[in-house]
Amino acid sequence: MTNLIIDIGNTALKAAFAQGTVVGAVERYCGEGVLDFILGMTSAQKPAVIAISTVRKFDDNFYGRLERECEKLIVLNDKTWLPLVNKYKTPETLGADRIASAVAAKELFPGKNIIVFDFGTALTIDFITSSGEFLGGNISLGLRTRYMALNHYTQQLPLLDAPEEFDGIGGSTKDAINTGVILGLIFEVEGYIRQYPDHIHIFTGGDAIYFAKKLKSPIFVVYNLVLMGLAHVADYYEKKQILC
Repeated sequence: MTNLIIDIGNTALKAAFAQGTVVGAVERYCGEGVLDFILGMTSAQKPAVIAISTVRKFDDNFYGRLERECEKLIVLNDKTWLPLVNKYKTPETLGADRIASAVAAKELFPGKNIIVFDFGTALTIDFITSSGEFLGGNISLGLRTRYMALNHYTQQLPLLDAPEEFDGIGGSTKDAINTGVILGLIFEVEGYIRQYPDHIHIFTGGDAIYFAKKLKSPIFVVYNLVLMGLAHVADYYEKKQILC
């Protein structure tokens, strides 16, 4: 059967139909009409399971409407069954996207120690052990957020977009901002890689390719890691026939 997996981030939604753990073509949406977008997908094909990871808040009416579109609705949280051991001390506060990525990473590299770097609105750095335990990780500012913070909390620094190329030392205010922001992130990530050289290093998120091109360390770039994790969770529920 077909499942619908949905990753709702701070700025965009990504969704795809999945056959088992195989993720199909990914659709992306930016806007306020999240429910209408999802209903547009379910009107074309009714899924057995809808699995959602979201960092946004929605009311009961939103989820109630989606429950009518499937046999089982899963909103990933600390109560959801997961094919790994969650060692996070406050699981109720753990972002669903982080745990979904950890599920996918574990399935991609079984028996390996892994660090997942998710380059989005925030930079998250999460650790998964070779025995399949999610240890947690760290949260820092993402690329765009760093530019916005410099602009917002100063009176004269402009809001810039990250350039494809930059100099090692900023010879102008614009160059100084770009160099400081980009090298700051690079040095931060390289610090983790040097500290944990025996780990598999996975880059994901909207800015993953940008930084993968600028680092010389061996890493894996995995698109749509959250969706892959959701596919594994949805597949489990479907196979166990926990359908209502």
